Amino acid sequence: MAPGSQNGVSPIHYHPDYYLGDGNVTFHVDGTLFRVHRHFFERESQFFAEEFAKAPQEGTSDFTAYRLYNVTIADFSKFLWVWYSPSYRRERKDKDHWLTILQLSTSWQFPDMKKLAVDELQKLDIEPVEKIVTYDRYNIDRSLLLPAFKLLCKRASRMSAEEGEQLKMPIVLGIHEARERAIRSAAESGCLSPTSADADDEELERILNDVFTLNSHATNRQGVQSQVTPDPVPIIKTPKPNLNGTINGNGSSAPGSSTQNDDKQKDADKDKGTGKRR
Repeated sequence: MAPGSQNGVSPIHYHPDYYLGDGNVTFHVDGTLFRVHRHFFERESQFFAEEFAKAPQEGTSDFTAYRLYNVTIADFSKFLWVWYSPSYRRERKDKDHWLTILQLSTSWQFPDMKKLAVDELQKLDIEPVEKIVTYDRYNIDRSLLLPAFKLLCKRASRMSAEEGEQLKMPIVLGIHEARERAIRSAAESGCLSPTSADADDEELERILNDVFTLNSHATNRQGVQSQVTPDPVPIIKTPKPNLNGTINGNGSSAPGSSTQNDDKQKDADKDKGTGKRR
């Protein structure tokens, strides 16, 4: 944490894991500074490459840190974790963790990160309605939803009113059509008192592919960005330092009243172990 407040101005905190000694771009999120590597953002995101090109000298110090709005400290930390955790492929994270990465990677146009999030979500058990809503929201390859559609068609109960409200009307009508066609198929196969669960798996998949045109969606891979931003885009703004060293916005200040104090605080943080992470 930076030094205590002065003149009633709140102090700035250094993030314990992601204020790196050799970082070369600084972000400010809710009173916490992150100093990481610009290369990742420029290489993997058209959004950030364009933002950096507008003002190449911004974000190079704590006083000119890019301020990110519509994102929390915890969520930005999860996003950075993918790059800075060497064991991330061995760590099992829950659904909410990967949904956060999916949301930010979509908003900020990180196609490789988005694909990673989808790959990890595919390994988890997600309720079919939630999965359909999520994949539709982030414009993810609909062919990946075939198992979810099958579960909704095969289960004994129909969709509840609450589930119907979550899904778009075309999907609700499509599932209803698929169930009816599955029942007819099972009846034609000689099943007495057939239900949609009695339909042959291959036939049900054929019906679902036809109803939802899943094969045509197979070319719309996970990395393709949505034409509609699903959530408020975490906005970048660059606060300008006042003459007394404080940073404009939300009453926050830089970690000191001068560049010299700032450098001293960085050295102190390095001694404590912060900023040593690579």
